[in-house]
Amino acid sequence: MTSGGALALDRQTGGSALDPVQSWIDGYDQRPGLVDELLDADGFLRGAWPHFLERFGQLGEQEVRARFLSGERHIRDAGISYRVYGDQREHAWPLGPLPLVIDSRDWAELSAGIVQRAGLMERIVSDIYGPGRLVTEGLLPAAAVAGSSEFLRPAHGIAPPGGRHLQIYAADVGRGPDGRWRVLADRTQAPSGLGFALENRMVLARAYPDLISDLHVERLPGFFQSLREGLTQACERSDPRICLLTSGPYSSTYVEQAALARYLGFLLVEGDDLVVQDGLLHVRTVAGLKRADALWRRIDGDYLDPMELRSDSRLGVPGILDVLRRGGVVVGNMPGSGVLESGALSPYLPRIAERLLGESLRLPDPPTWWCGDPASLAHVRANLDGLTLRPAATPVRGPERDAILGPHALDAARDKAIAALRDRPFDWVGQETSPLSTMPAWSEGRLVARPFVMRVFATATRDGWRVMPSAFCRTAEREGADPTDMRTGIRSADVWVLSDAPVETPPLLSTITPKIRRIAGHLPSRAADNLFWLGRYLERAEGVIRLVQTHLGRLAGTLAADTGSDVGTPTSLRIRALLDEWESIAEPDLPTAALAQEALSDREQAGSALAHVLSARRSASTLRERLPVEAWRALTELQDLLDFGEAWVPNEAQLFGRAERALGHLSALSGLSHENMNHSAGWRFFDMGRRIERGVNTCAFALRFAGDQAGAEDLGVMLALCDSQIAYGARYLTGVSLDAVRDMALLDPFNPRSVAFQVEAIVRHLDTLPELRADGVPEPHRRAALKLAGTFATAEAADLNAAGLAHFETELEELASAIAGRYFPGSADALRPEKLTGLA
Repeated sequence: MTSGGALALDRQTGGSALDPVQSWIDGYDQRPGLVDELLDADGFLRGAWPHFLERFGQLGEQEVRARFLSGERHIRDAGISYRVYGDQREHAWPLGPLPLVIDSRDWAELSAGIVQRAGLMERIVSDIYGPGRLVTEGLLPAAAVAGSSEFLRPAHGIAPPGGRHLQIYAADVGRGPDGRWRVLADRTQAPSGLGFALENRMVLARAYPDLISDLHVERLPGFFQSLREGLTQACERSDPRICLLTSGPYSSTYVEQAALARYLGFLLVEGDDLVVQDGLLHVRTVAGLKRADALWRRIDGDYLDPMELRSDSRLGVPGILDVLRRGGVVVGNMPGSGVLESGALSPYLPRIAERLLGESLRLPDPPTWWCGDPASLAHVRANLDGLTLRPAATPVRGPERDAILGPHALDAARDKAIAALRDRPFDWVGQETSPLSTMPAWSEGRLVARPFVMRVFATATRDGWRVMPSAFCRTAEREGADPTDMRTGIRSADVWVLSDAPVETPPLLSTITPKIRRIAGHLPSRAADNLFWLGRYLERAEGVIRLVQTHLGRLAGTLAADTGSDVGTPTSLRIRALLDEWESIAEPDLPTAALAQEALSDREQAGSALAHVLSARRSASTLRERLPVEAWRALTELQDLLDFGEAWVPNEAQLFGRAERALGHLSALSGLSHENMNHSAGWRFFDMGRRIERGVNTCAFALRFAGDQAGAEDLGVMLALCDSQIAYGARYLTGVSLDAVRDMALLDPFNPRSVAFQVEAIVRHLDTLPELRADGVPEPHRRAALKLAGTFATAEAADLNAAGLAHFETELEELASAIAGRYFPGSADALRPEKLTGLA
């Protein structure tokens, strides 16, 4: 850094912030020859940075670390994560503690350019899929359009419902060598990053609430309200059902999609959740098919309709293009809009802007040459040593995903580039090489310069385009890394746009009185399925943990006289046999501590407690928009508690403590579901899953520990597994009795752990869920539940036997299948509700 830095701070802050801010600036590793956001070429602070650093420096290094630690804790507790392309693992969201700060004047200039460019892109895509005048007039080569993999011929001629091809526009921007903003890439296919930008702001708002207020940082709710209103106003119905279409939980950006759905109140759906009927798009819900008015598409356009586009797609909805032709659903962005992302369009944008807008581009692209044009190809070949060669298609798929060849490429890469230009030149563009501008990041208590890319978003409204007063920013931690993709070595940063005046807080009171409602809407079938299985997996984990805890607490010290091993008494052998049957352990004759550790924490055992918790977490990951943050935190802590692996070899007392704490976390999850979840259909499916699994487990326990030959030790274990020892002791003072234990564990409608109690709760849930039939006749699943409830209500403990207990277990599993067949995806019953005809 130049010596002007110290003078810069004194001049711009009046000398009020010398230490530690001055030492940060003096130690800043500004890269020579690069445009930097913090310091200009003379070493003076830019724009809003003096004001920010003066206020930031008052916190001190220790407080900054402590404050951001709370933000990192929120990232972990809320499960904010991402996936690297091609990687199935989730990675914790890598947010840096220092925002990118931009003053209002600089942001106004950038916003004006984004608004202009968004309008231009809308007009270009409307022409490409409409009259085609740009090609006819020679402003755009036909091959640059028709040769693009993102040009979808079946979409040609479709007038977009709502009047727009683009509801969301985004641009990746950076500063050019002259210090002006320029567009590195247009994002019109299905722009990602909005949800991550929102999460970034929520995390830093927790860390620096006073800074955000004192520095007049622009707020984000107004933009998201405009986004929602834009989609709503494009629909025919006044109270439309808006869906966010995702490719599923293994999408690299699924977490942000769930965050957006939760924040905006949209239904998060996958392709299988949607069906075309009568020329309209419908959502499969537990109440039958319900019309979808708008679809915010987050899958690539060519995957949208397997009937007319990619036949191998399992992400889209068969027949949806026909719905679009009929004007039956608003889609943002329209399929085929990805053609605007092609690098082949870049060289022609200046002339097109002059023709369509009558003005020059406010935000230029880097100088680019499309190799499908003979003159441009000749230029690229002649100047290959000074250009970067990039695939024209965006996004790049397949083996060419990372095929970006710079001027200093090795000989093998250079030979590959020359061959590519010879064989398929139209697939490539040559671009003037220019390093990314840099911004300050916080690392180990000091400021460091990092290359960055900033994605700026705009949404279409009735009054024009509105730009979000923030952005999705990514920085590279090492030289040569490309921050346009989230992968290892890339971090994110919040973007603070500083206003010149205090920022108005959005009013709490709406000027429009909405129609009062107590239920948010109809529950999608897939969400019901995942909630149901979330409950079942958690209850399965509890069953395994209770078996382990009971074995450790009552039987671990009992040795079998004939073998000298600690496998224990016949009762202990039955516990081990049940764990073996449930696939919680590999061998039933392991030492007690090893067996308990395997049943609790072995990832390889499909029936271990940890395996069930991981399955529950996978189900929960598809429900992020529906679960409270506290539930995700409790689930994460439960996983951490059980996932202690093989490196640590605990003793029996330590394992007992782990099991006890794990049951406490499960109790917390149960309490959260009752106290923090709205008791609508979603909660009912979650609770039904728990109760069906609890009933099945209790029947399995009774078969082994409350059989006809059960002894006192067996019955004691049965009460422990049903968590009913205290209630039994308070009710019966004469010791354990087979009939009394059976009655309490199976038939007692007042015991929340009995099978009868579970069945009655299931009947109550089914009574409140919507029915498809309107003739008053119970549907098959409800009839099965009522029959089972009647059996338990009239049964007597003395009449129960092993065959009857096994029959109860089978009937509960059959009831679960009947519920799944009625409400969950793929069901033949997922039709429209039946309507009564005639007069009463």
